[in-house]
Amino acid sequence: MISERELKAQCARLRRLILDTAIDAGGGHIAPAFSALEIVAALYYWFLDVDPRNPKWKDRERFILSKGHGCLALYAVLAERGFFPVTELKTFTRPGTFLGGHPDLKCPGVDAATGALGHGLSLGVGIALAARLERHPRRTFVVMSDGECQEGSVWEAALLAAHLRLDSLTAVLDYNKLQSLGPVSEVMASAAPVPDKWRAFGWAVTEVDGHDLGALHAAFSRLPLEPGKPSMVVAHTIKGKGISYMEQNPIWHYRTPNPDEATQARRELDEATRS
Repeated sequence: MISERELKAQCARLRRLILDTAIDAGGGHIAPAFSALEIVAALYYWFLDVDPRNPKWKDRERFILSKGHGCLALYAVLAERGFFPVTELKTFTRPGTFLGGHPDLKCPGVDAATGALGHGLSLGVGIALAARLERHPRRTFVVMSDGECQEGSVWEAALLAAHLRLDSLTAVLDYNKLQSLGPVSEVMASAAPVPDKWRAFGWAVTEVDGHDLGALHAAFSRLPLEPGKPSMVVAHTIKGKGISYMEQNPIWHYRTPNPDEATQARRELDEATRS
């Protein structure tokens, strides 16, 4: 297992890889990928029991990126972990690729096709229940977005997970407090307080800084947070983390940098890599 310092440096390199992949492709959700990167990296480098040489290994632990538009974070991590060559990232969204604009089962290491928000947690509940019926201890992790929690299907799945006492299921909320068209608090003010809502639905909840790898390690090391309850890790994040003009700016949900913006972004990310 690599150290926290090494993983921090790796995340800086992964941000540059994500940026270059999106610019080369002419599109991609950069800012949503940046907010979730440390979460995905911490799981894949430290906690998930998976085998890059055998992506369909039956006994692997399962990971679902429910916020499928953030797939560049997942693709970059999967490539660096050896699920497929890093050079494949150059095919992102091009004809014939397995690296689409949202995760697809054709991609080595992807356990669920996602993109239509609100479905990932339901898939996670089913996968975790299947593991229980098989009497297998494997865990299931679902990374969600905060805007996604406006979908009613999320709360149906949350109720069922608590009812079934699925303590092998962990959801991680990428809580950057922005969605595609503005702040979550303006689109759906009643979404807050987020931790209390999940507790009310029968989940064990903890809050962390979603860019602090040490805090993520501490939280994931405690799983399950309470025996007999599914776990919710509310990870407070910054959308567009690492590029000053992208951070917490809603216009960067979809937008791709122009040449001048790309130059500045690369300079800032390269400085972070050296620091």
